[in-house]
Amino acid sequence: MAKRSLTYACQSCGAVYGRWQGRCDACGGWNTIAEEAGAAPLPGGSSAPKGLRGKGRVFALEGLTGSEPEAPRIASGIAELDRVTGGGFVKGSVILLGGDPGIGKSTLLMQACAALSNKGHQVVYISGEEAVGQVRLRAERLGLSKAPVELASETSVEDIITTLSQGPAPKLVIIDSIQTMWTEAVEAAPGTVTQVRGSAQLLIRYAKTSGAALILVGHVTKDGQIAGPRVVEHMVDAVASFEGDGAHHFRILRAVKNRFGPTDEIGVFEMTGLGLSEVGNPSALFLAGRDTASPGTAVFAGMEGTRPLLVEFQALVAPTSLGTPRRAVVGWDQSRLSMVIAVLEAHAGLKLGQHDVYLNVAGGLRINEPAADLAAAAALVSSLAQAPLAPDRVYMGEIGLTGALRPVSQAASRLKEAAKLGFSSAMMPKAGMDSAGKPPIQLLSAADVADLVAGIAASAKRSGTRKVRDPEDA
Repeated sequence: MAKRSLTYACQSCGAVYGRWQGRCDACGGWNTIAEEAGAAPLPGGSSAPKGLRGKGRVFALEGLTGSEPEAPRIASGIAELDRVTGGGFVKGSVILLGGDPGIGKSTLLMQACAALSNKGHQVVYISGEEAVGQVRLRAERLGLSKAPVELASETSVEDIITTLSQGPAPKLVIIDSIQTMWTEAVEAAPGTVTQVRGSAQLLIRYAKTSGAALILVGHVTKDGQIAGPRVVEHMVDAVASFEGDGAHHFRILRAVKNRFGPTDEIGVFEMTGLGLSEVGNPSALFLAGRDTASPGTAVFAGMEGTRPLLVEFQALVAPTSLGTPRRAVVGWDQSRLSMVIAVLEAHAGLKLGQHDVYLNVAGGLRINEPAADLAAAAALVSSLAQAPLAPDRVYMGEIGLTGALRPVSQAASRLKEAAKLGFSSAMMPKAGMDSAGKPPIQLLSAADVADLVAGIAASAKRSGTRKVRDPEDA
């Protein structure tokens, strides 16, 4: 039998070293490097006898032209899940689903399994963390106990593949979770980097050869990254992240990687007593309970993939007693906030150096779109001046370092969503007015941040609220 070499792998990032050391040079973690046994050399490798080298089969090469049919999909019946996957599960595809503990990954997958099995598809749910009785209790609590889902509690990859290979391949296989799986081909404890990589490789090979769609559930680290080697994310066809906060009752399913669909779509779910329910109009959910009379709030008309989404930006600008003012932000990029503050100071004459600045995206949603700059700036100016903005107005636009406002994409879809929710006006860059087409609401334009501040000052003066302070007094 070939001799296995010993390696030392970081259990956080998967970096491999030839000897043990206290600190990982790749991720900076301390005491994360553990001894593991490497895989045995392949018979056709460089260490094999000369007669075995290069022994392989000849395969055909094809050109770029040709007509291949689109990969068939299996719709899960959950519209928000199908939106993220690109229309359903592709035959032979592998999806890696990550999320915080208790966020609802197993609940969502159980509902998807029940929906598919009720349509007549064979679905297998393999749990490595819970017993069959515990999975049945969850299904009973969700009202899905009568769904013909096949259950098992097993952690051996060889036993799982042997069992699934008996008879026709199932349409969908759930592995919950990949960190609990182990294979005899690797001499390491379950959950280690080597075991996760080896187990995932065997399961992916089964999915590709049998045509069964496979979903691997993955744990996440404290930083929100899927635990285990990053090479697993490259091996699978799609990586999805299930996000949410225990303080909020909604969950967001976001595709990070998808070979068979878009990566900018999100699915919104609401956690209820009977599991996760789909949210058909997430904008109304994020804007529920909005205080329209308070200063420092602005509604941003954003886009998540092909779906327009309206969220509220909340800002609080208060005088500071510290030598260095605080800059705190939740749901937005910290560096983006610093840039907007610097542009307001340099090109609008506002002095925020003696004020603490707090910015929050209401509802716990994470916004990554640069078009939110204008909404954030409007909320900051409104809070600084103690002048409420128009409650029926949305904001969208990107701010440049010169203070100029840049147009946003898909403006017509954003305006249509705003009109559907009862908004009557929109503030947007002057350069993007042509892309709005025939808007269903009134359009207000601004060329730069100075125009934005002047417009808020004029609106506050007309409504009788507190006037925006002059640059010398701000």
